Amino acid sequence: MIKTADEIEVMARAGRLLADVFAYLDTLPLAGATTMEINDRVEAYITGPLQSRPASKGQYNYPYVLNCSRNHVVCHGMPSEGDVLADGDIVNFDITLEKDGFIADSSKTYMIGNVAPHARRLVKTTYEAMWQGIRSVRPGARLGDIGHAIERHAKKAGYSIVRDYCGHGIGREMHEDPQVLHFGRPGTGLTLREGMVFTIEPMLNEGRARVETLDDGWSVVTADGKLSAQFEHTVAVTAQGVRVLTLRPEEKAARR
Repeated sequence: MIKTADEIEVMARAGRLLADVFAYLDTLPLAGATTMEINDRVEAYITGPLQSRPASKGQYNYPYVLNCSRNHVVCHGMPSEGDVLADGDIVNFDITLEKDGFIADSSKTYMIGNVAPHARRLVKTTYEAMWQGIRSVRPGARLGDIGHAIERHAKKAGYSIVRDYCGHGIGREMHEDPQVLHFGRPGTGLTLREGMVFTIEPMLNEGRARVETLDDGWSVVTADGKLSAQFEHTVAVTAQGVRVLTLRPEEKAARR
């Protein structure tokens, strides 16, 4: 569970490479592309220029490099040749990357073209909720503090939090301890210690929190058919507070 300073630096390198994958995605024309085309482009970029391994492929027998979760798909959406991204869609790309034995995990919800105001608000609030959770991370804080910060922000905006899926420890394995819930009570749960590394990845629904899994065994959708959005970063607990290992270029500029 606890990573050494040297191990965190290796993970930070993987995180920087993963952030570069999202910078690459930012340059692609998404409208009109199939999610399988995006999957194949990301795989070629990770294995080619970045000389890394797409860690999701083969994990739990999952056959693809990324998850593509569009509109009412909450998480684990599978890419498909028939799934064409269109103007007005929101779509989450969840990607993992392994370099030198350690894995980084991150996701971003993209808004394609002329997205409706209510969908833009959901995406914006989900991103803010993730950062509320991240800002709660410091030695001595509790896991419940993270969940509470996320849940409070989401509920204030009128959204529900998906409770069936959570963040997780990460390192040499994609899923390690602890589980990081996106709801909870402050002052409860595991105490955070310097060297812990885990993901924070809230999923917010426009409607109710209840979700269902499709027949493909992977794609999770909102039970009421309403929109869902997600963002994710891999973070490390430091002596000073928190270090976001997958921070993207545009986020670095915004935090100056």
